[in-house]
Amino acid sequence: MANLNGFDATNVEPNVGFDPIPAGKYLCVITASEMKETKAGNGEYLELELEVIDGPHKGRKLWDRLTLRHPNDKTVQIAKGTLSSICRAVGVLAPRDSVELHNLPLVASVGLKKREDNGEITNTVKGYAKRDGAAPSRPGPAANGSAPPWKR
Repeated sequence: MANLNGFDATNVEPNVGFDPIPAGKYLCVITASEMKETKAGNGEYLELELEVIDGPHKGRKLWDRLTLRHPNDKTVQIAKGTLSSICRAVGVLAPRDSVELHNLPLVASVGLKKREDNGEITNTVKGYAKRDGAAPSRPGPAANGSAPPWKR
């Protein structure tokens, strides 16, 4: 048993489950990134957290993993190609740290796939492009210091 210190569910809105967003192109920003060790311990991947910043799915999160260190050269080549797409999409061609890619708008092509562990359908990021390249976006306020970077 665990003491819940008088928790009262009537004072807290319940969480609702999140279904995957439909496949398509979404204007996003990278909000977090972290290098992590692979499950097998034989490499590292860059985990990216993205947030949809426009449209009916605004605020939804997506994740991508780029295996940048691994014994399989093809795996690394694919990840580096994806990282190159991200860098070109946000205009940072030689980042020294992944944080330089944060909060810059880009278009993520999102698909759906079946998870191997539980069979549920989940989102997968299939590619990246420049903001101007594909996604409709509403015009933002004129560039100024108070506007978020994706609206400048």
